[in-house]
Amino acid sequence: MQLNDRIGLRIKLHDLHVLMAVAQAGSMSKAAVLLNTTQPAISRSIAELERFVGVRLLERTPQGVTPTESGRALLDGGVAAFDDLRQAAKNIEFLADPTAGEVRIGCTPILAASFVSAVVDRLSQRYPRMVFHLVTAYVDRLRRELGERNVDLLIVRRFEPTADERLDFEFLFGDSYVVAVGAQNRWARRRRIDLAELAGESWTLPPPGSVIASIATEAFRASGLDYPRTTVVADSPEVRISLLATGRFVTIFPASILKFPTTRSEIKVLGVELPGAHVQNVIVTLKNRRLSPVAQLFINCAREDAKTLAKRKR
Repeated sequence: MQLNDRIGLRIKLHDLHVLMAVAQAGSMSKAAVLLNTTQPAISRSIAELERFVGVRLLERTPQGVTPTESGRALLDGGVAAFDDLRQAAKNIEFLADPTAGEVRIGCTPILAASFVSAVVDRLSQRYPRMVFHLVTAYVDRLRRELGERNVDLLIVRRFEPTADERLDFEFLFGDSYVVAVGAQNRWARRRRIDLAELAGESWTLPPPGSVIASIATEAFRASGLDYPRTTVVADSPEVRISLLATGRFVTIFPASILKFPTTRSEIKVLGVELPGAHVQNVIVTLKNRRLSPVAQLFINCAREDAKTLAKRKR
């Protein structure tokens, strides 16, 4: 009988869970504390797994215990197996009560404060007992969160998959970026403005590495200008909106953020062209991963809201 034929008969979920704990903790003694058991019990579980698969799964290094290549392969399968079990349990809970459940969404701060919040608001009115966990970060970290199955899906700008065949992309809506000020800002009454005229203004922008910072860099470079002096570096859209309300600051936002009621009406878009500032926002999921009914409800609602947003732009 081949190894893959014997797995269902011999491998124990408990032993697999122990292996995952050792890999996470970096030592058997720490894993024992984590699992509230003894180190000999941990060693027995690992030995049982290694005897079953016929290869070493862990190796000792000066930094602690690390998985071998075979160990990492088994860990990847273990993460998927436990994730599938958790999803199955969620499905059973949903069958018992379709109005309750949890969904974990990874998104950038700007989308969390606009599009995702609008979807959550509408869906929570339909299903008031639902719980939504929003994980906000830049795309690189969100990709890791999805790969480690810590979130159910991502709503982010389209990024290059870099040969990662595990990901599925679904287009939601296109977006562009605009230069914005508060209604009391002296530039708010001008119809056409050259970017160079704003170089000396007080800018509030996200930190380097963000999409908006990259767009600002390219736009100023295309105009033969240096990156503007940033008075306030803030990732939070809410902070930058509050600063715009003072009438003294300038920022860059996605045009879509102005389409949602959570955005204050005192924001004004300036007639400044930002070359190449167009993006696609997408839903990203893991291929072959079964989504819970609650996650699927969220995706369906996101599709509906994206269609509504597209109609507003016409």
